[in-house]
Amino acid sequence: SMAGRGGGAGAQLPVGLTRSRGSRLNIIIIAEGAIDRSGKPISSNYVKDLVVQRLGFDTRVTVLGHVQRGGTPSAFDRVLSSKMGMEAVMALLEATPDTPACVVSLSGNQSVRLPLMECVQVTKDVQKAMDEKRFEEAIQLRGRSFENNWNIYKLLAHQKPAQEKSPFSMAILNVGAPAAGMNAAVRSAVRIAICQGHTVYVVSDGFEGLSKGQVREVGWHDVAGWLGRGGSMLGTKRTLPKTCMEKIVENVRKFNIQALLVIGGFEAYEGVLQLVEARGQYEELCIIMCVIPATISNNVPGTDFSLGSDTAVNAAMESCDRIKQSASGTKRRVFIVETMGGYCGYLSTVTGIAVGADAAYVYEDPFTIHDLKANVEHLTDKMKTDIQRGLVLRNEKCHEHYTTEFLYNLYSSEGKGIFDCRINVLGHLQQGGAPTPFDRNYGTKLGVKAVLWMSEKLCVPLPGRVFANSGDSACVIGLRKKVVAFSPVTELKKVTDFEHRLPQEQWWLNLRLMLKMLANYQISLTEYISGTMEHVTRRTLSIEKGF
Repeated sequence: SMAGRGGGAGAQLPVGLTRSRGSRLNIIIIAEGAIDRSGKPISSNYVKDLVVQRLGFDTRVTVLGHVQRGGTPSAFDRVLSSKMGMEAVMALLEATPDTPACVVSLSGNQSVRLPLMECVQVTKDVQKAMDEKRFEEAIQLRGRSFENNWNIYKLLAHQKPAQEKSPFSMAILNVGAPAAGMNAAVRSAVRIAICQGHTVYVVSDGFEGLSKGQVREVGWHDVAGWLGRGGSMLGTKRTLPKTCMEKIVENVRKFNIQALLVIGGFEAYEGVLQLVEARGQYEELCIIMCVIPATISNNVPGTDFSLGSDTAVNAAMESCDRIKQSASGTKRRVFIVETMGGYCGYLSTVTGIAVGADAAYVYEDPFTIHDLKANVEHLTDKMKTDIQRGLVLRNEKCHEHYTTEFLYNLYSSEGKGIFDCRINVLGHLQQGGAPTPFDRNYGTKLGVKAVLWMSEKLCVPLPGRVFANSGDSACVIGLRKKVVAFSPVTELKKVTDFEHRLPQEQWWLNLRLMLKMLANYQISLTEYISGTMEHVTRRTLSIEKGF
């Protein structure tokens, strides 16, 4: 429950103001336990009456109720519960009579164990702070992610006039394939930049659009309603800057752009790297640059999660759920499903865990014909049990010779008389759909943090003049374990496999052990990395992936 405002004049301001600025719809969300400063409950009907009396707007109350508990779990919830279940069993197996009771938790993508008594104490502290009306402290006790979310919401919800007009202008563009959440990042970046007083331009069609001068200035309301839109509203292209460098430089000079925010996949990272390497030739490129990784493949170095990968995993998971339903109806059938992602096996692996696949073949975890044969035998044994269906995932470029067609032929002939086989290539439906709540919030946060970082960098040199030629003036913003980190593209170049468009190290490969274990393969537990016991701090309370 958040400390709300009483029915003072302040309560009407935001709603009345946004309506007068052209907004045709206002939504007010109230937590069921919302209270005002003096501790009195704020009911939804009270707020409705206030809006009707003060502003005369037609107002409706909708109570969401138990709808919020229902439905199938999202991919993240499925992977999280699988991870926690496994960690809990390992904690029990490793426990001695002296081990304190623990709560299995997730912190920065790693399983951790927190002492039960400390967790209970923090919960009591929050309630005590609320009872004593120490609202600021209650927010802090909820952890950093809660506090950050609250601050970002306050920043973006209502337009505030810029303190002073800045002399800088910033351009925002999308590069690569469309990914859900790109629009959320553009929206928050535009609005924060306007709050900072910068002139904001958006560029259509990526680097190609920048070379053709498809640049326009935008205001606060131009990006209204972009948050929940999938794909890319600006338009996106895979063209790299080296094909049209001179034209790009010309337009950077023409529009006097001092900061460039590039939202996109591997091409965005590679493109900014090319711009940085061309700085020696063109002084105009000595500007602040930042890449927000946005790709369904999750293959950009410098981040654990790229924008859009959560939506893509959920889209692939929903398709696989339907395919499993079809397989359940047809006894003894195995489906081979091909996912996207280039050489990066993130989509296959995480979708595999979320749908309980029998195997997920990826490029990063090399496999041989013996592994394929072992899987056929595993499926043959499975057909003798109650669950007479199989699901095998294959990343599109996991092996140059063992193609989806090859797997189909192998499984069909080896399983003849025991099970039959079908192919399903998911294709571009993985790019589509509205972004998930995680991608909406993640895109919003990255947009805010990227612009604040760029503004900080812009204010260092002489006023009105930017000359940025150091490595740390062109970075990839990303989530690394628990922190939002800015990694210079020149540093990331050393840990990138450009031929296969991959980072050289992948954190999610340790999830593959869990995938094999849950698919009932006889494997050794010696490789399993147990969670460590940690004390409860504001940092471990940040349950949302890293914020």
